[in-house]
Amino acid sequence: MQLTLEFGGGLELLCESKKIHNVNVEPQNGSDKLIMKDLLAWVRTNLIKERPEMFMKGDTVRPGVLVLVNDCDWELSGQLNTSLEDKDVVVFISTLHGG
Repeated sequence: MQLTLEFGGGLELLCESKKIHNVNVEPQNGSDKLIMKDLLAWVRTNLIKERPEMFMKGDTVRPGVLVLVNDCDWELSGQLNTSLEDKDVVVFISTLHGG
């Protein structure tokens, strides 16, 4: 399944400072659909190069990370159970900033 992943608000620094990633992710455990929980595990293993604790806490994103699936807040579409389809765009934005 071809997806576009975008990282912003500082999260791109965890992915070798690259903001946009075009990736191919296959569903896990013999399933025919990919859900956000599986995508997050894939991102932690394959894209996050340093300090994964700044992106994830347990199986989900840390508080303060906004997740959009095709410009829709994932909290409106089921969060970890949000189903993904080919060519979806998933955006991760950190809303926490030091100062």
